[in-house]
Amino acid sequence: MSVWLSTEPFGWMDIVEVALREDIGTGDVSASAMPKGRLVDWYIEAQGSGIISGLGIVDYLFQPEGEFENIELLVADGDQVEPGKIVAHGKLDARNVLQYERTALNFLMHLSGVASATAQYVALTVGTKAKIADTRKTLPGLRLLQKYAVRCGGGFNHRMGLYDAVMIKDNHILASGSIKAAVTAVRQNIGHLVKIEVECETEDQVVEAIAGKADVIMLDNMPPKEMTRIVHAHAGQAIFEASGGVNLDSVRAIADSGVDIISIGAITHSVIALPFHLELQ
Repeated sequence: MSVWLSTEPFGWMDIVEVALREDIGTGDVSASAMPKGRLVDWYIEAQGSGIISGLGIVDYLFQPEGEFENIELLVADGDQVEPGKIVAHGKLDARNVLQYERTALNFLMHLSGVASATAQYVALTVGTKAKIADTRKTLPGLRLLQKYAVRCGGGFNHRMGLYDAVMIKDNHILASGSIKAAVTAVRQNIGHLVKIEVECETEDQVVEAIAGKADVIMLDNMPPKEMTRIVHAHAGQAIFEASGGVNLDSVRAIADSGVDIISIGAITHSVIALPFHLELQ
């Protein structure tokens, strides 16, 4: 049974193996400090409050290889943890524990930081219809894992990349000459299941995007009062997304405007890691 929440991030094992190669390289030169075959009891403990994410990587790295080895996860991705909470423990060859410790903790701390940051924003929008979503502002190579962590924190995923949805931004509009020209051109090259989003900075652009039958309107860096007026004036004609400069102080007012989605780059590109440590017993 998978310890990942649905759905498991594609290719995550390849990412972990790259991280291991980065750390171990041609060999762990500290390993000789430990007798070969020495079994030790280990545990991972939370040192902060937040939402945990990344236990699938811990499970993968500390999987038992011998008859007397074992692992137990005591929480699940998406759970709240507090300082002192033991989240996983087991018995393993000491050399393996110490070789994999930093890689496991690096992923666990970062992904839990993403999940925790997301959960903070989600909590501030309770009672509104707004959903918190991520963006493409992710760390290179970690996008699918970061977007998984967003889901662990109660958020939703925006497009995964340039390949699964159209977003016509200000530079696309400038290069094409108009929103209408950009939308018309892109419709000729996409399938009927691909949605089109248009970034708008003014109500005139919103009107033009709706006339072009855009599926989603992004209200970019608009004050909440202006968002409220536009959303109500054009209700039911498109999905409305707010983006740009969203923070913990402003997110509630933005959610109260009536937008459907609030996309936030900071929940992936600027999070603080949730601290954990691994100890031997």
